[in-house]
Amino acid sequence: MIRKLKEIHLGPRLLPTIGLLALLFAISFFAERLFPLAYALTVILAATFIAELFMLFGGAMEIQAEREAGKVLSLGDKNPIRIKLYNLSRMAVNLEVIDELPFQLQERHMSHVLRLEMEQVHELQYHIRPTSRGEYCFGTIQILLRGPLRLLARKLSRGNAEMVKVLPSIMQMKEFELKAFSRIALQDGVKKLRKSGISYEFEQIHPYVKGDDIRHINWKASARRQNLMVNRFETERSQSVYNVICKNREMRMPFNGLSLMDHAVNTSLAVSNVALLKYDRAGLITFSDKIGSTLRASREAMQLKQIMTALYNEKERETEANYELLNSSLRKIAPNRSLIFLYINFESSFALDRALPYLKVISKRHLLVVIFFKNVEIESLTHKAANNVKEIYSRTIAQRMVNEKEAMRRKLQQAQIQTILTEPERLSMRTVEKYLDLKGRGSI
Repeated sequence: MIRKLKEIHLGPRLLPTIGLLALLFAISFFAERLFPLAYALTVILAATFIAELFMLFGGAMEIQAEREAGKVLSLGDKNPIRIKLYNLSRMAVNLEVIDELPFQLQERHMSHVLRLEMEQVHELQYHIRPTSRGEYCFGTIQILLRGPLRLLARKLSRGNAEMVKVLPSIMQMKEFELKAFSRIALQDGVKKLRKSGISYEFEQIHPYVKGDDIRHINWKASARRQNLMVNRFETERSQSVYNVICKNREMRMPFNGLSLMDHAVNTSLAVSNVALLKYDRAGLITFSDKIGSTLRASREAMQLKQIMTALYNEKERETEANYELLNSSLRKIAPNRSLIFLYINFESSFALDRALPYLKVISKRHLLVVIFFKNVEIESLTHKAANNVKEIYSRTIAQRMVNEKEAMRRKLQQAQIQTILTEPERLSMRTVEKYLDLKGRGSI
């Protein structure tokens, strides 16, 4: 009985209706002819209230619901969530569905109002975008059954509470896998470069297309086919590719809801996946004032899963980066020449000057690619019109900071260090493209 009472909720029209009746009774003190009308309307309201009460709590009302959230969610992506509703009642019902979302999403207005016909099955779908890694706990599905006149509502709890892990973006990993290996077209700047060289292994004989090296025309095959044929070569395999992520406080800066480190985490997973599919060995190193996760470059079957697990558990630190420690650790973890993608953020020339001597040492032993970020919010200020002295000052300072970033990029290039200066949202595309470019040129 107590449980039934807890399920009763007042409808949106009950209190306004009672208020109007009270007003009508008050007016009837001065106009007695309105009293019978007020009394009759009160009887009708009470009868309707009781009728809706029996309708909502009668045995004929039965609604079932279940949630499909998937086993894992992707960080920073729009993940689909589906709710299946089953109307097992012998009548049509009006209801409002409220899903209890994880507290990390800070979403308090996720509700759906709909009508289900008798024995109808309906599927709701919405999307959530998690912006932090970790465990996300969904609660039960709350359903409010509303009466025909919306005087009463019955609250039902359906489905089960469940916990889902938010991992580094699997969707992004699959997306760039498709783009990197697409044979149809170049998509969104991810170019699948194929360049021939003497260090490459023979792959196949292929019809000549514009852009192929004419030095590799196979004249015997061309004579047999009566068409130009060229020898194609595949790039060398089993090269070591390391994603090195700095976890210092500057990587905590948020862009588009994600921190810079989360952008680097998603990109590291995408690059590792492409490298493994290209028959290279993928590894991972994280560091700040001390070394975090370390995975030696490998092509073992579980390597990608180990990389994903390590990335899932990483957190930013409120410390400065120790580049000397990184240099000494690379000597132990990667003794042979490797491709190093270093994800870091320099907000001042002083920070770069402190790191540059160690980066030069690393670049002598490895093919180092330093990846740091444009401050897109600062850059947006440089494009705004300045209407007063304060805005002119802000725009001048913003332009100075943008120029400083460009100066840091040029300084790294003068030190013969490969550099990517990019917007956070384009990080994965630019990095995968850089890997394919270096792979295609035989630079690794």
